[in-house]
Amino acid sequence: MRYEGEGSRRRGHPDSQTDALARALGWFSIGLGLIEVVAPRFLTRRFGMEGSEGLIQAYGAREIANGIAILASDDPMPWVWARVGGDAMDLATLATGLEGDNPCKGNVMLAIAAVGGVTALDIYCATTLSGESPTPLPPPRDYTRRTGFPRPASAMRGAARDFEVPADFRTPEPLRPWTGGEGSSGQRPVAVA
Repeated sequence: MRYEGEGSRRRGHPDSQTDALARALGWFSIGLGLIEVVAPRFLTRRFGMEGSEGLIQAYGAREIANGIAILASDDPMPWVWARVGGDAMDLATLATGLEGDNPCKGNVMLAIAAVGGVTALDIYCATTLSGESPTPLPPPRDYTRRTGFPRPASAMRGAARDFEVPADFRTPEPLRPWTGGEGSSGQRPVAVA
């Protein structure tokens, strides 16, 4: 059962590894988006896709917006799913670099493999976040002041002074331990040979 802790980022949810992964994906989106916005010509030359600089910059703006939304949101789940959709667009765009006589097909294949790995991570994070309960969890019960006694110790003190042990609870005389001298019944212990 999950409980909300002191380090909880979202109400009713623990500061779990999935939340940390979602934040990491948000920062990754911002970093990748900045590269796409600032250096689109470098990327298009690396992938042999010259002329697509505007598209790369648009994808960069999408990545930055998505990353900011993940980091700023109380519930990053829909924004992580948006990352999955963006990954599908990225893969489709990269697949066009495999057509024809592109001399950079090796770079395109590496990029597809990298985006595929990130897509798998995005899908894992999104499905895990989707499986969490949207309602806050109840706080854990506080048992720190519980003693297990029905009344306070002061009220129970001396309550059993007049208690008489029932006869069937008493140890029968033959089963009582021998104390070394004559027993209370005056019998001596029998030696066993």
